[in-house]
Amino acid sequence: MEIILENIGRRFNREWIFRDVNYTFETGESYAVLGPNGSGKSTLLQVISGSLTPSAGSISYQQNGKTLDIEAAFNHISIAAPYLELIEEFTLQEQLEFHFKFKSYRDGLDAKQALELSGLGKSANKLIKHFSSGMKQRLKLTLAFCSNSPILLLDEPASNLDTTGISWYRQLVEQFSADRLLIICSNQENEYSFCKNFINITDYKQL
Repeated sequence: MEIILENIGRRFNREWIFRDVNYTFETGESYAVLGPNGSGKSTLLQVISGSLTPSAGSISYQQNGKTLDIEAAFNHISIAAPYLELIEEFTLQEQLEFHFKFKSYRDGLDAKQALELSGLGKSANKLIKHFSSGMKQRLKLTLAFCSNSPILLLDEPASNLDTTGISWYRQLVEQFSADRLLIICSNQENEYSFCKNFINITDYKQL
């Protein structure tokens, strides 16, 4: 798949967060969107995911040379980000079951394997509202990586993870991202050091 940004800009009130972003993202490649806190990395990722409408320019999603309807892009995207909410009244098992009513598992995975992969198997019947922030982040990443979607968007993926959790995250990347379009927004090198392409959001600030 390809995601094509043409003269993309986004503003809040009268302030432009970024402008004139022209870029093509391709399957099989990994991209790191860099910049200091508050610079607009998360905003750009939300535009790419379709959850925010650009204030200027256009975005298109192409598969095998054909442009997808914007409403259909959701089926091809998985995202994990600190600001995305889980259903806290669900148990871990219920959250997995609910999520995968809308997404299919990657080939070779099922509910049992996803639970094992998360490292949270002992908490399968625990309410998510009682999870630590690190456990919630593990769950978000598990849902994203285990979904059968060609586009994987990660915003600050190691947030709230300890050293063991960061190693676990890196293993997920190695195991489940090679054939996908991977975009990571971060200013922590251990989250994106393996990426092949780098975009600095400050290059698209209005002077």
